[in-house]
Amino acid sequence: MTETLRGVFLPIVTPFTGDEVDFDSYRRLLRHYLEQGISGLIPLGTTGEAPTVEETELLEVVEATVETVGSRVPVIVGISSASTRKALHAIEGLARFPVQGYLVTSPYYNLPSQQGIYEHFKALAGATDRRVLVYNIPYRTGRNVENETILRLSEVPNIAGIKDSCGNIGQTLELLRERDPAFAVFTGEDILFYANLVHGGSGGILASAHLRTADFLRICELVSRNDHRQALQVWNGLARFIPLLFREPNPAPLKYVLARKGLIRSEEVRLPLAPISQGLKAALDALISQGAI
Repeated sequence: MTETLRGVFLPIVTPFTGDEVDFDSYRRLLRHYLEQGISGLIPLGTTGEAPTVEETELLEVVEATVETVGSRVPVIVGISSASTRKALHAIEGLARFPVQGYLVTSPYYNLPSQQGIYEHFKALAGATDRRVLVYNIPYRTGRNVENETILRLSEVPNIAGIKDSCGNIGQTLELLRERDPAFAVFTGEDILFYANLVHGGSGGILASAHLRTADFLRICELVSRNDHRQALQVWNGLARFIPLLFREPNPAPLKYVLARKGLIRSEEVRLPLAPISQGLKAALDALISQGAI
């Protein structure tokens, strides 16, 4: 647990065909991103449509992930619940798999206090010897995890970092200044990836890194060598397409592109997500034809 997580972690999509998990496409995706040199994989996050994945499917997805990935990169499984007891049950159910940790969403909907959020994560960390990453995304959960709470949580030995989607650049920069360098701060806001790195962050957990993966990894390498000018040049080529992937609910635009590129069999998403509009398809098709994505 002494090595700090760094780099580009992929919250990988869950492919569906005929309303069933398409495991052939999923394993093909895993092999593809391992070949690209991805830093780590996160199955069953929001990009993996975890809220719509049944419990039996969830276990099958984790099993397929660890069988395909082995020990080549860290596998961090997404866990989301408004109930501490249910989140503890999820960790218990995953204990048999050799994953490196869990990305845990802050409790949503019931709007706990900062003390309640702290106790929630402390209880989960106490139930496992694996890494726990806090996922702060207040525009989905309804409650921000304040920096004071994050810094307290960072003192818990196996709470190893955060996926920061707080939506407040001031809060993010303050956290990067105040945190212990051993505590990983990943951005979950794809468009802030370069900013995270140049301010001393750990990298990103990025849906958009499904596309042009090598360029995202290249930016990490360049910043680590203090070649910020070249990193910015590469970044500017990515920043132009990222907003299109989030113009309509993620991961529907991304799945459309992955299907067009032949990496998955179908662009299918599960309700309540819906297929993307014809207008967005046309915009993405233009980028594909230009070789921009």
